Amino acid sequence: MELPWDGATSGDLLVRGHSVVRDYFRSEGDNPLQIDHEGQEWFPTGDVATIDADGFMQITDRSKDVIKSGGEWIGSIDLENIAMAHPAVSQAACIAAKHAKWDERPLLIVVRKQQADLTREELLAFYEGKIAKWWTPDDVVFVDAIPLGATGKVQKNRLRDQFGDHLMARAAN
Repeated sequence: MELPWDGATSGDLLVRGHSVVRDYFRSEGDNPLQIDHEGQEWFPTGDVATIDADGFMQITDRSKDVIKSGGEWIGSIDLENIAMAHPAVSQAACIAAKHAKWDERPLLIVVRKQQADLTREELLAFYEGKIAKWWTPDDVVFVDAIPLGATGKVQKNRLRDQFGDHLMARAAN
């Protein structure tokens, strides 16, 4: 159940302790706890994390936001951070879009800064040398606004509802 302490291998973050909840508020009764080989109960946080050689943990993504492309995992946060480093990008979100061959592929949704004239090609070229080539988003959708919740977090569920079929529709044309 424990990950290698290499800073690269990622896995689901599980926690336990006296003050850790046993269930989600208003859940439907499904027990989310996972039991290890010693019979200990662990609560799944919904986060994906790595642990480095010094024992420091880094949360790399939310489990529901990781893009599963051809059996490999692509972190949406890494792709968003690269997009946000571009001087013409105001906001960025990356979601898993359905793909005929790979099941899912990254789709980048971007709000340009005011007066910015950024193209899809320029933004995708910005990724070169920063990530593995196969991690590069398949497309970029420019929007006026990205939906945010009350706490200011991107509502990726709404983006998945709106753009989840974008690559399939593009392939059909």
